[in-house]
Amino acid sequence: MNLSSSTARPTRTIDGLLLAGLFAVAGAVTRAVWFTPVELRQGPAQKIFYIHVPSAFIALYIAFGLLAVSSALYLWLRDPRLDRMAESAAEVGLVYMSVVLLTGPIWGKTVWGTWWTWDARLTLTLFLWFVVLGLLLLRQSIEERSMRARYSAVLGLLAAILVPFIHISVYLFRTLHPRPIVLKPSAPSLPGSMLATLLICLAAFLLLFIGLMRTRYRYATARDELLAAEGME
Repeated sequence: MNLSSSTARPTRTIDGLLLAGLFAVAGAVTRAVWFTPVELRQGPAQKIFYIHVPSAFIALYIAFGLLAVSSALYLWLRDPRLDRMAESAAEVGLVYMSVVLLTGPIWGKTVWGTWWTWDARLTLTLFLWFVVLGLLLLRQSIEERSMRARYSAVLGLLAAILVPFIHISVYLFRTLHPRPIVLKPSAPSLPGSMLATLLICLAAFLLLFIGLMRTRYRYATARDELLAAEGME
């Protein structure tokens, strides 16, 4: 009976924070599309920037950072809550990274004249996407809980190692991808209205990320409780 009440609670209604995140993203994108000036050289295609950049920032530095920390702590403490946190961060981070890999070529086709180029940053980002996808597939292929968690934690740490290389790749190699210049105080690259829209989009996508993480973690908790009650783990 206790199991029933604990597993029903997370799925009874949509999470309020997740719903707030969805509305926030919708509002932020509306501002970007309809109420933010069009960039002179790139035209309307530049507005993809307000989706692409926040998604990349959250995926690389927040989701996969959380994946790395949770994985490392799990290998030390063996706490199943950390395994669930790492699993949730990997899955939600993969969603955000998929947005990055979908919006990037659309923007690149307009600005660079090509959908894709195998330069360092794009190639490493795609490779990271496959590593995280492989991590999630690995979790589905191993039934024994502790072994699955250990292997996933190791692969999660290996995936996170790619993040700093992605960050510095534009400094180490010649690449079409621009260097980070948005928040340089010496030479601000965006007018105030565009910078405000970017920050609003970043906050909205972050709120959505938190809502997705909480929903996914609750699902993982309810699933593990159910499997434990059925004697499957």
